[in-house]
Amino acid sequence: MSPTPHRWLRRTDPAAAPRLEYGADYNPEQWPRSTWDDDVAAMRAAGVTVVSLAIFSWALLEPAEGEHDFGWLDEVMDMLHAGGIAVDLATATASPPPWLTAKHPEILPVDRHGATVWPGGRQHWRPTSPVFRAHALRLVRTMAGRYREHPALTAWHISNELGCHNVYDYSEDAAAAFRVWLRARYGDLAALNAAWGTAFWSQHYGDWQQILPPRQAATHPNPTQQLDFKRFSSDALKDYLRAERAVLRELTPDVPATTNFMVMGDQKAMDYADWAAEIDFVSNDHYVRRGPRALDELSFSANLTGHLAGGRPWFLMEHSTGAVNWQPVNVAKKPGELARDSLTHVAHGADAVCFFQWRQSAAGAEKYHSAMLPHAGRDTEVFRSVVALGDTLRRLAPVSGTARRPARAAIVFDWTSWWASEQDSHPTDRLRYRQEALDWYSAFLDLGVRADVVPVAADLSGYDLVVAPVLHVVPAALADRLRAYAHGGGHLVTTYFSGIVDEHDHVWLDGYPGPLRELLGIRVEEFAPLPDDERAELDNGLTGTLWTDRLTVTGADVEVLASYSDGGPAITRRPAGAGSAAYVSTRLGPDGLAPVLGELLVRAGIGSELPVALRGRVELAVRGDFWFLINRTAGPVELAGLDGEPLHGSAALLEPGGVAVLRRPE
Repeated sequence: MSPTPHRWLRRTDPAAAPRLEYGADYNPEQWPRSTWDDDVAAMRAAGVTVVSLAIFSWALLEPAEGEHDFGWLDEVMDMLHAGGIAVDLATATASPPPWLTAKHPEILPVDRHGATVWPGGRQHWRPTSPVFRAHALRLVRTMAGRYREHPALTAWHISNELGCHNVYDYSEDAAAAFRVWLRARYGDLAALNAAWGTAFWSQHYGDWQQILPPRQAATHPNPTQQLDFKRFSSDALKDYLRAERAVLRELTPDVPATTNFMVMGDQKAMDYADWAAEIDFVSNDHYVRRGPRALDELSFSANLTGHLAGGRPWFLMEHSTGAVNWQPVNVAKKPGELARDSLTHVAHGADAVCFFQWRQSAAGAEKYHSAMLPHAGRDTEVFRSVVALGDTLRRLAPVSGTARRPARAAIVFDWTSWWASEQDSHPTDRLRYRQEALDWYSAFLDLGVRADVVPVAADLSGYDLVVAPVLHVVPAALADRLRAYAHGGGHLVTTYFSGIVDEHDHVWLDGYPGPLRELLGIRVEEFAPLPDDERAELDNGLTGTLWTDRLTVTGADVEVLASYSDGGPAITRRPAGAGSAAYVSTRLGPDGLAPVLGELLVRAGIGSELPVALRGRVELAVRGDFWFLINRTAGPVELAGLDGEPLHGSAALLEPGGVAVLRRPE
């Protein structure tokens, strides 16, 4: 199937003015019919323009095999359309009904220990189950046939949060599909044995049927087997996504389709850079986790999502109005945070802002998860904040459709390096790939310099400086790209545990960092990870944790920017053609990285677009002619030195947690 071209929501009136969409998941089936009219009226009062519908409705839409009840959904669709509210209609396949799992328990996932994952929650299905797929696609076909002409239908919502709970399945279905995937990848067993290094521990395979998923073993499974299983598991879900998408494309070719990614926190199992071409527009779910640099993580995730979308409009499908229900302590948002979090996503390219969910549930596992309409009803601060945000989004309608202005610097993000760098049997199990990338992003924010977060396959040629933290997996072709980038005038920065293995998780020999050694002008013979209670002092006053390298400088033109207390090089930079290549051999955290990055930015000729007084205190994101200024502090910030027409907030003062949007034509 060819990649899907970008298409935004279908509008029944093509001449309608552009707008920022606003809404939530809507679950009317949880409520008596008497609440539905009130829901639509309250949605209109809040400025809601779109809802996601029928996400977990399979058991009600098909209460028994082949028996359907669409009456209630027909009525809700009609009501929403009459109220001027569009519908992102789910295919309803996210959670199979009890009759299906009772009749076909073979669709249930199996964990690595061989235990069945039973019904009672959600997503209790195998991505590779032919039985599940047959039933699910039959429902998709029925849904598409029934609602393809409905005027409320603005988009299709394929499944829901694919892989959130069932990405790694170790069943016999998965084993059979894994072997098919491996045959396609390697062609023959000789190539697989070479790639997996099966001469080690007597693992040589003589027949495809001998190969299994990396189930619970006596000790650490083969690392390349583990890495390939991660690749396969992401691909298996992508293949399922494509199967639903094919049915929808056949029956409703004029209706765009999406599925909600989860670019946030430690959700790393799905390679969303690989998935993005399969949907008409990118959607994302994001929930803030409390803790240091939480707002930086929100911005990082929104930034990355925007670049997965290729700079085109994307859909914030879920976030929260207040507390969630799944963190150890679920804290409500403070006044202003609901709007700030929403507008941060808009700043990074979201043209739709939606929440989970519309009406807070009275029963079920998510009854303590916040919603647009809380348990206490309309006369609440939450609902007043929801109404105020709807008004803000109406005023920001001119922003819709505008592209995020590219930054001069970028951070490279690579799912394969994330997977491989955190596998077992490594120099340390404390390394966290995403945290290192986020540390660099925070350092950019602290310096008031915009940086894009881009997938590893992105074109880097337009960036003056590129940071590739913990770029652990470097195939030869990627090494060539990085060398060409630097020699062509770009300034490359990479870190410890980069350039270590190829695409098969085989170590590049003759010293680390493998194919990047010559470019960087350094060589590492042995890793020196740090125990939790040890620190590495640098001669510039900084302190490293987690990792150090015993560097040998091999290039006569390498400049040592900082050394360890024992005199060994810690941070280096080497001219490379018209550009340069720098290496940071320890974890410095965002505070330690800021001065290092500041010097590298000066060398690259990159400065902040913000007045000096605002740098670090305010995040800047730019969409077209619109500047989004987000207060990163707990106090007010005066916006001296900036001018422009305010579309939201004040051009003079940012309140704590506040956001200002200024129109500043170039």
